[in-house]
Amino acid sequence: MNKRNLLIGGAATIAALAIGGGIYIKKKTAPPPIGFEPDPEYVAKAQALIAANPMIDTHAHPGRTFIRDNENTSLPLLLRLLSGNRTSEDKSVADMNGAGMAAVAFAGVADFNVIGFQKGGGLVSAREFREGEAIASYRRQIDNLRDAMGANGVDIALTPADIRAATAGDKVKAILTMEGADFLEGKLERLKEIYDDGIRSVTIVHYRASEVGDIQTQAPVRGGLTAFGIEAVKEMQRLGMIIDLAHASEPTAFKALENISVPVMLSHTHLKGGPAGDFPRFVTNELAQAVVKNGGIIGAWPTGVGITTLKGFVDRVFELAERVGIDGIAIGTDMDANYKPVLTKYADLVLVVSELLRRGLSEIDVAKFMGGNFLRVFDKVVAAAAK
Repeated sequence: MNKRNLLIGGAATIAALAIGGGIYIKKKTAPPPIGFEPDPEYVAKAQALIAANPMIDTHAHPGRTFIRDNENTSLPLLLRLLSGNRTSEDKSVADMNGAGMAAVAFAGVADFNVIGFQKGGGLVSAREFREGEAIASYRRQIDNLRDAMGANGVDIALTPADIRAATAGDKVKAILTMEGADFLEGKLERLKEIYDDGIRSVTIVHYRASEVGDIQTQAPVRGGLTAFGIEAVKEMQRLGMIIDLAHASEPTAFKALENISVPVMLSHTHLKGGPAGDFPRFVTNELAQAVVKNGGIIGAWPTGVGITTLKGFVDRVFELAERVGIDGIAIGTDMDANYKPVLTKYADLVLVVSELLRRGLSEIDVAKFMGGNFLRVFDKVVAAAAK
């Protein structure tokens, strides 16, 4: 193999703060069950495929860097005590390198300072930002991300070529991203500033209906994508940043699609109307089809909503491929901040790949899901900005 050894192992998970779909506390316990018997022949084929092709995670919070030095006082005291400054980038990077990841999105959380926990479950914006607080939080997080990358020998990927180069090496590359655009604070020029910082993708909203637009987990207050939001997505296209519509309300997302000509992504979600039901963080078939028709992708999300095993996640990948086509899917783990995850370590992705192969998906199609589709989107976004 021309990459690091691929590990299959079972490390226990510890207490976690979930960002993607909600919030919960998970005490140290055994990892979620696999739900199938790995076939050694197909595991070997999966290892070879990963060694020869880029495997990319479109959305993650490896090591939970975003919590370091945080100023959030809206979360329950127990969760604040559990999160503290306990980041674990070293363990996460070792897991990525062992799994053969070419690149992983290291996402900051733009609205983390104001996130709270609503009665009955779910994350909400608990208060408004103080003046200058959002940009200060961004700067703290980007500095911490850079420090974490440097401490763990992780280079930042600024272009698709940087990621492709990683497939011949032995270390993961970091794609710096922000979940939420709250740091803009009405200043469009900040998109250029964060681009110069190395940010290459922004989830335009998160758990706060911001000046950009509405979110999918609360009633609309902005009327969809705002006039400022329209200018923001156009500027992201001009700069060559990938627009992520995860967490956006459907009117917000559709309005964004109307105002840009580049592919976008829904980095970590699933489709409503299937076996997993209509969870608020899932999207309609209409939005999914519109994203894929525009050349975009949907990150298969291993949240334990409607599934309890790694087999359930494999089933979810097949469901996505059937409903939107193999060219429209990617990996979107939300690692280290996921809600009830059925995938808790990158090492288990080799099992996912092996089972996709064993159940009949071709190597070409599996390679698209692993990272080829994301690279196609990144290529087109960069090419459009260069014109």
